[in-house]
Amino acid sequence: MSVIVFIEVADKEIRGSSLEAVGYGAELAKMTNSTAVALVLGNEASAEQIAKIGNYGISKVLHAQDSRLDVGNIQAYSNAIVQALDKENANTLIYAKSSLGDAIAARVAAEKKASFGTNIVELPNLSNGFVVKKAVFTGKAFQYIALNRENKILAIKKGAFAVQMTDDKANVESFSPNLSDKDFAVKITKTDKVTGELLLPEADLVVSGGRGLKGPENWGVILDLAKALNAATGCSKPVSDLDWRPHHEHVGQTGVKVSPNLYIAVGISGAIQHLAGVSSSKCIVVINKDAEAPFFKAADYGIVGDAFEILPKLTKALQA
Repeated sequence: MSVIVFIEVADKEIRGSSLEAVGYGAELAKMTNSTAVALVLGNEASAEQIAKIGNYGISKVLHAQDSRLDVGNIQAYSNAIVQALDKENANTLIYAKSSLGDAIAARVAAEKKASFGTNIVELPNLSNGFVVKKAVFTGKAFQYIALNRENKILAIKKGAFAVQMTDDKANVESFSPNLSDKDFAVKITKTDKVTGELLLPEADLVVSGGRGLKGPENWGVILDLAKALNAATGCSKPVSDLDWRPHHEHVGQTGVKVSPNLYIAVGISGAIQHLAGVSSSKCIVVINKDAEAPFFKAADYGIVGDAFEILPKLTKALQA
């Protein structure tokens, strides 16, 4: 038996979270004395990118070079993945948790009658069956669940699994799933995407601002710091509600949930809804002039002071 890792491609780039899933799949294959195979659908990713999947521990990639798969057609993707599982005699599907991946995996789980674990943060415990650890309550707690069926699907939480890179390249094998017009009955006519920015869900570094910035005209200090760090920018819900910043930058329980290596919160008090969206961050830095701001209790590092004095100095130091 083998493991299939679904690779998600966006804006002609393989998602970093998918490469984390590749590392997870490679380690799981070692634990189960099986093989791990990556699956790339469509022609959006370059041949060089696909070959570099091998850097993350997998030696074989199936590539379906069908231009109809260049966009995320859920039914077509689901059918192609089922056929890849059958071709490789695989009983496990692994993917990086995302809105597209969840929609596909639900259909694959129904077709393969598979056990389904989501928000997985560690390799399974195989000492007594197949037990996985998952994040629950927006990362505030963990739950252990047993996946008892022969076929299994695992959605890996972004940032939960550190991968070891090598110089290896993967062998790329052509894959031609049998897809009919029925699989493309739903047509994607238009996709509106945020362009020219680092996207929050994939960012390793995030700088967020709150109402402490006093108005949209002051957002330059946030943007300058983010540029110096090559970081994505976010904001609190009140800021997006006031239209100071676009809604796709809203970080929190009802916005985008992030898990970067570094999250810098500037002028954000730390409401529970915001904390729920950033609690998986590996390091949180809070900058606020209110020493009693609740966010300091969740911070790894805190600076009590005026953001309009601190951020320009921090940015200048980084630029130097």
